[in-house]
Amino acid sequence: MKTNLSKVKSEIEAYANDSNLTEIQIVDKLKEHYFNKVVNENLKLYKKRKKKVSEITKDLKISSRRFYAILEKKKITFTKYKKKEKK
Repeated sequence: MKTNLSKVKSEIEAYANDSNLTEIQIVDKLKEHYFNKVVNENLKLYKKRKKKVSEITKDLKISSRRFYAILEKKKITFTKYKKKEKK
């Protein structure tokens, strides 16, 4: 395991030297890429109604508001439930 991690570290350092990015910026971009990959897989299941919003937000460890913002950004239709106002 340690040798695999050292290979990844050396690859990131080599890429950082070749580009004008820091190692942290590279890791952030990788994190964003893999997060979007998982989100897209979950959105496919959401469209097929195989997975609920609560399950997806629990798996991704995000709030439901953020998930609905992702749905709006990707222009996916969904139902908003409004709480009734008390008078």
